[in-house]
Amino acid sequence: MEVLKGRSPFKIQLFRSPLKERGSKGVRLTNNPYKLLVVDVDGTLVGKDGSISAGDREALAKARQLGIQVSLSTGRVTKACLGIIKQLSLDGYHIFFDGALVSGLAQDNEVYIQPISQEVVKKAVDFAHLNGITLELYSKTHYFVEQETWASDIRRQFFGIEPTVVDFTKLWNEEMIIKGGLTTSSPEEIAKAKIFCLHFDSSLHFTWTKTPAYPDINFVNVLAPEVSKGKALAALASHLDISLDEVIAVGDGLNDIPLLTSAGLAIAMGNASAELKAVADYITLDIDHSGVAAAIEKFLL
Repeated sequence: MEVLKGRSPFKIQLFRSPLKERGSKGVRLTNNPYKLLVVDVDGTLVGKDGSISAGDREALAKARQLGIQVSLSTGRVTKACLGIIKQLSLDGYHIFFDGALVSGLAQDNEVYIQPISQEVVKKAVDFAHLNGITLELYSKTHYFVEQETWASDIRRQFFGIEPTVVDFTKLWNEEMIIKGGLTTSSPEEIAKAKIFCLHFDSSLHFTWTKTPAYPDINFVNVLAPEVSKGKALAALASHLDISLDEVIAVGDGLNDIPLLTSAGLAIAMGNASAELKAVADYITLDIDHSGVAAAIEKFLL
Protein backbone atom coordinates (compact mmCIF):
# COMPACT_ATOMS: atom_id res chain seq x y z
CA MET A 1 0.00 0.00 0.00
CA GLU A 2 1.34 3.44 -0.89
CA VAL A 3 0.58 6.39 1.35
CA LEU A 4 1.37 10.09 0.95
CA LYS A 5 1.78 11.73 4.33
CA GLY A 6 0.72 15.37 4.39
CA ARG A 7 2.90 17.57 2.25
CA SER A 8 5.86 15.22 2.32
CA PRO A 9 7.55 14.71 -1.08
CA PHE A 10 8.20 11.10 -0.11
CA LYS A 11 6.18 8.20 -1.43
CA ILE A 12 5.89 5.85 1.55
CA GLN A 13 5.20 2.15 1.28
CA LEU A 14 3.82 0.46 4.37
CA PHE A 15 4.22 -3.27 4.90
CA ARG A 16 2.18 -5.71 6.92
CA SER A 17 5.10 -7.83 8.07
CA PRO A 18 8.25 -6.52 9.82
CA LEU A 19 10.26 -9.22 8.08
CA LYS A 20 9.21 -8.74 4.48
CA GLU A 21 8.58 -5.85 2.12
CA ARG A 22 6.48 -6.03 -1.02
CA GLY A 23 7.54 -3.57 -3.68
CA SER A 24 6.92 -3.56 -7.40
CA LYS A 25 9.31 -6.52 -7.72
CA GLY A 26 7.59 -8.78 -5.21
CA VAL A 27 8.57 -10.01 -1.74
CA ARG A 28 12.05 -9.51 -0.38
CA LEU A 29 13.66 -10.20 2.99
CA THR A 30 14.49 -7.17 5.11
CA ASN A 31 16.09 -8.75 8.16
CA ASN A 32 19.47 -8.76 6.39
CA PRO A 33 21.43 -5.49 6.57
CA TYR A 34 22.16 -3.64 3.36
CA LYS A 35 25.79 -3.91 2.39
CA LEU A 36 26.05 -1.97 -0.87
CA LEU A 37 24.70 1.44 -1.85
CA VAL A 38 24.79 2.18 -5.60
CA VAL A 39 24.17 5.76 -6.63
CA ASP A 40 23.68 7.36 -10.04
CA VAL A 41 25.63 10.58 -10.69
CA ASP A 42 23.97 13.22 -12.89
CA GLY A 43 20.57 14.21 -11.56
CA THR A 44 21.06 12.10 -8.44
CA LEU A 45 24.33 13.26 -6.88
CA VAL A 46 25.42 16.06 -9.21
CA GLY A 47 23.05 18.96 -9.71
CA LYS A 48 22.80 21.83 -12.16
CA ASP A 49 25.86 23.61 -10.73
CA GLY A 50 28.00 20.50 -11.13
CA SER A 51 28.49 20.00 -7.40
CA ILE A 52 27.44 17.50 -4.70
CA SER A 53 25.54 18.96 -1.75
CA ALA A 54 27.14 19.03 1.69
CA GLY A 55 24.25 16.96 3.00
CA ASP A 56 24.83 14.20 0.45
CA ARG A 57 28.57 14.20 1.11
CA GLU A 58 28.09 13.90 4.86
CA ALA A 59 25.46 11.15 4.59
CA LEU A 60 27.61 9.09 2.21
CA ALA A 61 30.56 9.42 4.61
CA LYS A 62 28.40 8.21 7.50
CA ALA A 63 27.20 5.23 5.48
CA ARG A 64 30.79 4.27 4.69
CA GLN A 65 31.72 4.60 8.36
CA LEU A 66 29.06 1.99 9.10
CA GLY A 67 30.73 -0.40 6.67
CA ILE A 68 28.35 0.14 3.76
CA GLN A 69 30.16 -0.03 0.43
CA VAL A 70 29.32 2.87 -1.86
CA SER A 71 29.58 2.61 -5.64
CA LEU A 72 28.74 5.02 -8.42
CA SER A 73 26.63 3.87 -11.37
CA THR A 74 26.83 6.27 -14.25
CA GLY A 75 26.80 6.80 -17.98
CA ARG A 76 29.96 8.84 -17.53
CA VAL A 77 33.34 7.49 -18.53
CA THR A 78 35.87 6.75 -15.82
CA LYS A 79 37.86 9.98 -16.24
CA ALA A 80 34.72 12.07 -15.82
CA CYS A 81 34.19 10.53 -12.36
CA LEU A 82 37.68 10.90 -10.90
CA GLY A 83 36.91 14.19 -9.15
CA ILE A 84 33.72 12.79 -7.60
CA ILE A 85 35.44 9.61 -6.45
CA LYS A 86 38.24 11.62 -4.85
CA GLN A 87 35.85 14.09 -3.23
CA LEU A 88 33.80 11.29 -1.67
CA SER A 89 36.85 9.12 -0.84
CA LEU A 90 35.36 6.13 -2.63
CA ASP A 91 37.97 3.40 -2.89
CA GLY A 92 35.90 0.53 -4.26
CA TYR A 93 34.41 -0.53 -7.58
CA HIS A 94 32.06 1.48 -9.76
CA ILE A 95 29.79 1.10 -12.78
CA PHE A 96 30.92 3.30 -15.67
CA PHE A 97 29.90 3.75 -19.34
CA ASP A 98 26.22 3.18 -18.48
CA GLY A 99 26.94 -0.40 -17.45
CA ALA A 100 29.57 -1.39 -20.03
CA LEU A 101 32.41 -1.35 -17.49
CA VAL A 102 32.68 -2.29 -13.82
CA SER A 103 36.07 -1.57 -12.31
CA GLY A 104 38.14 0.09 -9.65
CA LEU A 105 40.54 2.84 -10.57
CA ALA A 106 43.62 0.64 -10.80
CA GLN A 107 44.39 -0.84 -14.22
CA ASP A 108 44.04 -4.43 -12.98
CA ASN A 109 40.72 -3.85 -11.14
CA GLU A 110 38.42 -4.58 -14.07
CA VAL A 111 35.49 -6.78 -13.05
CA TYR A 112 33.23 -6.68 -16.10
CA ILE A 113 33.43 -5.17 -19.58
CA GLN A 114 31.17 -5.27 -22.62
CA PRO A 115 32.75 -3.41 -25.56
CA ILE A 116 31.09 -2.80 -28.90
CA SER A 117 32.21 -5.28 -31.54
CA GLN A 118 34.73 -4.03 -34.09
CA GLU A 119 32.39 -4.84 -36.96
CA VAL A 120 29.58 -2.75 -35.49
CA VAL A 121 31.92 0.15 -34.68
CA LYS A 122 33.07 0.19 -38.31
CA LYS A 123 29.49 0.15 -39.59
CA ALA A 124 28.52 2.91 -37.16
CA VAL A 125 31.40 5.11 -38.32
CA ASP A 126 30.55 4.53 -41.97
CA PHE A 127 26.87 5.34 -41.38
CA ALA A 128 27.74 8.48 -39.43
CA HIS A 129 30.02 9.68 -42.22
CA LEU A 130 27.40 8.97 -44.88
CA ASN A 131 24.64 10.83 -43.02
CA GLY A 132 26.57 13.75 -41.55
CA ILE A 133 26.19 12.56 -37.97
CA THR A 134 28.70 13.62 -35.33
CA LEU A 135 29.69 10.43 -33.52
CA GLU A 136 31.91 10.27 -30.43
CA LEU A 137 33.81 7.11 -29.46
CA TYR A 138 35.28 6.07 -26.12
CA SER A 139 37.87 3.52 -25.09
CA LYS A 140 38.62 2.82 -21.42
CA THR A 141 41.07 5.72 -21.33
CA HIS A 142 40.32 8.02 -24.28
CA TYR A 143 37.54 10.19 -25.66
CA PHE A 144 37.78 10.29 -29.45
CA VAL A 145 36.32 12.87 -31.84
CA GLU A 146 37.00 13.62 -35.48
CA GLN A 147 36.80 17.37 -34.91
CA GLU A 148 36.19 19.80 -32.06
CA THR A 149 32.54 20.84 -31.66
CA TRP A 150 30.28 22.49 -29.10
CA ALA A 151 29.71 18.99 -27.71
CA SER A 152 33.42 18.37 -27.10
CA ASP A 153 33.57 21.77 -25.39
CA ILE A 154 30.91 20.58 -22.92
CA ARG A 155 32.80 17.32 -22.33
CA ARG A 156 35.90 19.33 -21.54
CA GLN A 157 34.35 22.09 -19.45
CA PHE A 158 31.72 20.18 -17.45
CA PHE A 159 32.87 16.57 -17.46
CA GLY A 160 36.61 17.29 -17.39
CA ILE A 161 37.65 15.04 -20.27
CA GLU A 162 39.89 16.13 -23.12
CA PRO A 163 39.10 14.94 -26.64
CA THR A 164 41.61 13.13 -28.81
CA VAL A 165 41.10 14.22 -32.41
CA VAL A 166 41.60 11.30 -34.81
CA ASP A 167 40.37 9.90 -38.11
CA PHE A 168 37.71 7.28 -37.28
CA THR A 169 38.26 5.36 -40.50
CA LYS A 170 40.72 2.91 -38.93
CA LEU A 171 40.02 3.51 -35.25
CA TRP A 172 37.66 0.53 -35.01
CA ASN A 173 40.63 -1.77 -35.73
CA GLU A 174 43.05 0.01 -33.38
CA GLU A 175 41.08 0.61 -30.18
CA MET A 176 38.59 -1.37 -28.08
CA ILE A 177 35.56 0.90 -28.12
CA ILE A 178 33.37 0.60 -25.04
CA LYS A 179 30.87 3.32 -25.81
CA GLY A 180 29.81 5.71 -28.52
CA GLY A 181 28.00 8.97 -28.03
CA LEU A 182 25.61 11.32 -29.80
CA THR A 183 25.11 14.78 -28.30
CA THR A 184 22.05 16.60 -29.57
CA SER A 185 20.37 19.94 -29.05
CA SER A 186 18.77 21.17 -32.28
CA PRO A 187 15.80 19.49 -33.98
CA GLU A 188 18.11 18.50 -36.85
CA GLU A 189 20.61 16.82 -34.50
CA ILE A 190 17.83 15.01 -32.67
CA ALA A 191 16.35 13.79 -35.96
CA LYS A 192 19.74 12.48 -37.12
CA ALA A 193 20.29 10.72 -33.78
CA LYS A 194 16.91 9.01 -34.11
CA ILE A 195 17.81 7.87 -37.63
CA PHE A 196 21.07 6.44 -36.28
CA CYS A 197 19.29 4.65 -33.43
CA LEU A 198 16.67 3.19 -35.75
CA HIS A 199 19.28 1.94 -38.22
CA PHE A 200 21.27 0.13 -35.48
CA ASP A 201 18.29 -0.94 -33.41
CA SER A 202 19.18 -4.63 -33.61
CA SER A 203 22.95 -4.32 -33.13
CA LEU A 204 23.34 -1.57 -30.53
CA HIS A 205 21.65 -0.41 -27.34
CA PHE A 206 20.83 3.25 -26.75
CA THR A 207 20.03 5.30 -23.66
CA TRP A 208 18.95 8.93 -23.89
CA THR A 209 20.16 10.80 -20.82
CA LYS A 210 20.32 14.35 -19.50
CA THR A 211 22.20 16.26 -16.82
CA PRO A 212 20.66 19.12 -14.81
CA ALA A 213 23.43 21.47 -15.95
CA TYR A 214 22.29 21.15 -19.58
CA PRO A 215 18.55 20.40 -19.47
CA ASP A 216 18.04 21.05 -23.19
CA ILE A 217 20.75 18.68 -24.37
CA ASN A 218 20.40 14.93 -24.95
CA PHE A 219 23.42 12.76 -24.23
CA VAL A 220 22.81 9.53 -26.13
CA ASN A 221 24.89 6.56 -24.99
CA VAL A 222 25.67 4.07 -27.76
CA LEU A 223 26.40 0.65 -26.30
CA ALA A 224 26.71 -3.04 -27.04
CA PRO A 225 23.22 -4.61 -27.12
CA GLU A 226 23.62 -6.60 -23.90
CA VAL A 227 24.69 -3.63 -21.78
CA SER A 228 22.64 -2.23 -18.90
CA LYS A 229 23.24 -0.89 -15.42
CA GLY A 230 21.28 -3.86 -14.09
CA LYS A 231 23.62 -6.44 -15.60
CA ALA A 232 26.58 -4.43 -14.40
CA LEU A 233 25.14 -4.37 -10.88
CA ALA A 234 24.74 -8.15 -10.93
CA ALA A 235 28.41 -8.50 -11.92
CA LEU A 236 29.49 -6.05 -9.22
CA ALA A 237 27.44 -7.72 -6.49
CA SER A 238 28.74 -11.15 -7.48
CA HIS A 239 32.32 -9.91 -7.37
CA LEU A 240 31.76 -8.48 -3.88
CA ASP A 241 29.91 -11.64 -2.77
CA ILE A 242 26.85 -9.57 -1.94
CA SER A 243 23.27 -10.62 -2.61
CA LEU A 244 21.22 -8.26 -4.77
CA ASP A 245 18.72 -8.19 -1.89
CA GLU A 246 21.44 -6.45 0.12
CA VAL A 247 21.77 -3.62 -2.40
CA ILE A 248 20.16 -0.19 -2.31
CA ALA A 249 20.11 1.65 -5.64
CA VAL A 250 19.27 5.32 -6.16
CA GLY A 251 18.69 7.00 -9.52
CA ASP A 252 16.67 9.49 -11.55
CA GLY A 253 16.77 8.56 -15.26
CA LEU A 254 15.33 6.02 -17.65
CA ASN A 255 18.73 4.31 -17.86
CA ASP A 256 18.42 3.64 -14.11
CA ILE A 257 15.37 1.39 -14.55
CA PRO A 258 17.47 -1.81 -14.95
CA LEU A 259 19.55 -0.73 -11.96
CA LEU A 260 16.60 -0.18 -9.65
CA THR A 261 14.72 -3.28 -10.76
CA SER A 262 17.81 -5.39 -9.96
CA ALA A 263 18.43 -3.97 -6.48
CA GLY A 264 16.94 -5.11 -3.22
CA LEU A 265 15.66 -1.62 -2.44
CA ALA A 266 14.89 0.70 -5.34
CA ILE A 267 14.86 4.43 -4.59
CA ALA A 268 13.89 7.08 -7.13
CA MET A 269 14.79 10.72 -6.76
CA GLY A 270 11.98 13.26 -6.44
CA ASN A 271 13.11 14.68 -9.77
CA ALA A 272 13.11 11.24 -11.43
CA SER A 273 11.17 10.36 -14.55
CA ALA A 274 7.66 9.01 -14.08
CA GLU A 275 8.79 5.70 -15.56
CA LEU A 276 11.49 5.28 -12.92
CA LYS A 277 9.20 6.28 -10.08
CA ALA A 278 6.80 3.56 -11.24
CA VAL A 279 9.34 0.81 -10.52
CA ALA A 280 10.71 2.31 -7.30
CA ASP A 281 9.96 1.07 -3.80
CA TYR A 282 10.46 4.55 -2.40
CA ILE A 283 10.66 8.11 -3.68
CA THR A 284 13.03 10.42 -1.86
CA LEU A 285 13.55 14.19 -2.06
CA ASP A 286 14.76 15.77 -5.28
CA ILE A 287 18.38 16.62 -6.00
CA ASP A 288 17.99 20.25 -4.92
CA HIS A 289 17.03 18.98 -1.45
CA SER A 290 19.72 16.28 -1.02
CA GLY A 291 17.52 13.32 -1.85
CA VAL A 292 20.42 10.87 -1.52
CA ALA A 293 21.06 12.05 2.04
CA ALA A 294 17.37 11.73 2.92
CA ALA A 295 17.31 8.15 1.63
CA ILE A 296 20.48 7.22 3.50
CA GLU A 297 19.16 8.67 6.74
CA LYS A 298 15.90 6.73 6.39
CA PHE A 299 17.27 3.33 5.47
CA LEU A 300 20.87 3.13 6.66
CA LEU A 301 21.55 5.48 9.58
